[in-house]
Amino acid sequence: MTDSSHRFGFITIAGPPNAGKSTLLNRLIGQKVSIISRRPQTTRHRILGIRTAENSQLVFVDTPGIHDDGKKNLNRMINRTAINSLSDVDLVVFMIDYKGWNNPLEKVLRKVSERNVPILLAINKIDSLKDKSRLLPLIQRSSELHQFVDIVPISALKMAEVDEFIDVLLKYIPEGPPGFPAEQISDRSDRFLVSELVREQTFLLLGNELPYESAVEVTQFNRSDPEFWTLDMIIWVEKASQKSIVIGKGGQQLKLIGQRARIAIEKQFGVRVRLNLWVKERKGWADNTNMLRSLGYVED
Repeated sequence: MTDSSHRFGFITIAGPPNAGKSTLLNRLIGQKVSIISRRPQTTRHRILGIRTAENSQLVFVDTPGIHDDGKKNLNRMINRTAINSLSDVDLVVFMIDYKGWNNPLEKVLRKVSERNVPILLAINKIDSLKDKSRLLPLIQRSSELHQFVDIVPISALKMAEVDEFIDVLLKYIPEGPPGFPAEQISDRSDRFLVSELVREQTFLLLGNELPYESAVEVTQFNRSDPEFWTLDMIIWVEKASQKSIVIGKGGQQLKLIGQRARIAIEKQFGVRVRLNLWVKERKGWADNTNMLRSLGYVED
């Protein structure tokens, strides 16, 4: 194989909150590298997912949903992460769903298009669209808004033609040798991934009961026995009332979060796990730069 027969590049998956970006990333990589839930802004960090094939290596950048900056430091930092992830990439996959455009969504598109990177539009969740003829006016409207290099209707959740979608993306990726080892699928550490799997379960189990200002910190990651990990983690919240929600009556909610997170970690890594969870309150942590840095939200 020569460099000229191999393609390598970076593709940012961008769009508004809850567009299905993490679902698409996991589908393209073939396993979970980014957590998902129905709550907007579940993804808070820039996460690389690496797909290696015989003649190509694509590095997908999953981003938080781009939105109007919130009042808290956390929201501003997450939005900054999303915008910065549009730089130095070869292609942006901009995701919307079949419901189409509105003023906030067009504003997000304008932010993305300012980076002067080729943009492919992926119209997601078409499996929920009963009348497929509604796609034609949406495609027409999209073409009027921006000169996309391509417009592709998809279902990130049920995508069967992954290779066909990859072939479309490869048309816009330059030639070059791979930049990562073939066995690597993400740039994120195991420590980061286990904390995300716990956070995912808090969102899935508590829904809108759990305020957005919650986070998970790993305080012990013991892998002295490679087949049996001991993990200690703290779920941080801002108020005593939030702490009560996470713990639940008689500690049952926290116990369920721990059970489901442990199963998810064991499935992801193929090991047995002892998981110890605590819930702690720290008022104003989402505005505290030092706390945000310790939790990995500040990119130096």
